Amino acid sequence: MSRLPRLDRTKACVVAVDVQEKLVPAMWNFAPVEKYVKAMIVAGRELGLPVIATEQYPKGLGATIPSVREALGAPPLVKMHFSCGADPAFMQALEATGRKQVVMVGIEAHVCVFQTARDLVERGYEVFVCADAVTSRFEEHRRVALDQLAAMGAHVTSAETCIFDLLHQAGTPEFKKVSPLVR
Repeated sequence: MSRLPRLDRTKACVVAVDVQEKLVPAMWNFAPVEKYVKAMIVAGRELGLPVIATEQYPKGLGATIPSVREALGAPPLVKMHFSCGADPAFMQALEATGRKQVVMVGIEAHVCVFQTARDLVERGYEVFVCADAVTSRFEEHRRVALDQLAAMGAHVTSAETCIFDLLHQAGTPEFKKVSPLVR
């Protein structure tokens, strides 16, 4: 039986992958995914976690959607590799955080999210993929990706689970600011 590690604010960061204007209209069930992508980013920032976002070939796929861009606080890193882990600027930014737990959200689950998670797991990162905050063009692609992610050692979870694990308790000022994000 595998044990799901506890998320630790001093060890965790958030990675938002390719939530871009020209991709979004083709994504399966995107409205709740957008809600949880934003919730994870805002909660991460509120709780002091570094947040790194990426854009895959924005000239062709457009910029990060406005609602997510507003939540970020910093511009996304531009990449051409499907895996963020293959992009030197991304890896430099991730390594600079000093964090070894990566909470992942974004699109597409079976391409860029999958390849990034695989590369990070291979490099010894604890990867938490938020099933409610990732999607693909087809639900079947998303489902297969989540199965493969779990099989290769990533932790398939939810943004809400991650947020409350990072909060650790109710009744704090942080809880009052962050908990409405998932209601």
